[in-house]
Amino acid sequence: MKNIKISNNVIRRMPRYLRKLDELQAQGIERISSNELGRQLSLTPSQIRQDFSCFGEFGQQGYGYNLTTLREEIAGILGMDRGYQVAVLGVGNIGRALLDHFDFETCGFHLAAAFDVEQKLIGTATKSGVPIYDAMEMGNFCKAHPIDVAVLCVPPERAKAAAQGAILAGVKAIWNFTNVVTGLPEDENVVTENIFFSDSLLALEYYMADTIDQESRRAARQKQTL
Repeated sequence: MKNIKISNNVIRRMPRYLRKLDELQAQGIERISSNELGRQLSLTPSQIRQDFSCFGEFGQQGYGYNLTTLREEIAGILGMDRGYQVAVLGVGNIGRALLDHFDFETCGFHLAAAFDVEQKLIGTATKSGVPIYDAMEMGNFCKAHPIDVAVLCVPPERAKAAAQGAILAGVKAIWNFTNVVTGLPEDENVVTENIFFSDSLLALEYYMADTIDQESRRAARQKQTL
């Protein structure tokens, strides 16, 4: 991999490439050109080649990309082969949904444990067999079973304390579903990905309104020409 600073936009496109490659492989396709890949992803071929060139040279001129090889390269870029250990903090609605229905393994993560403060949950397990421990014991658990990623699903008012506890326990990253920013000082050793469901919905709302406005403007122009 080249020793250069990769832009956030390039990194955000890598999972899109991965999903598309999985889709193409499921169809029995073995190789693809940058032109065809770009057409299917609504990206220019030059954008695709530029993205991949940040990490090396994966294709062959006149041949395109071997899907199996390219997928392995992208999976390696994303760190899917590193066996990161995950713990979910908070087994409420969102935490339970992730524990029961989200396939962490497909993304290269091993779901090792869940933690909560509710006594009725402590000592039980999810339907997939993930054990639920007392949140107060996370530090001790992590000494014996180091956790790389904490998935934060606690109520918003407990987000900061839960994040602090996870960091003290030695996690390297936080996937934050609390719908608030934890407010912790920036720490270059702890990566945080904040998920705000409303952001996606509001973006959808904008695109809907923009489409309606464009249709209205076209209708008005057509009416003027009559």
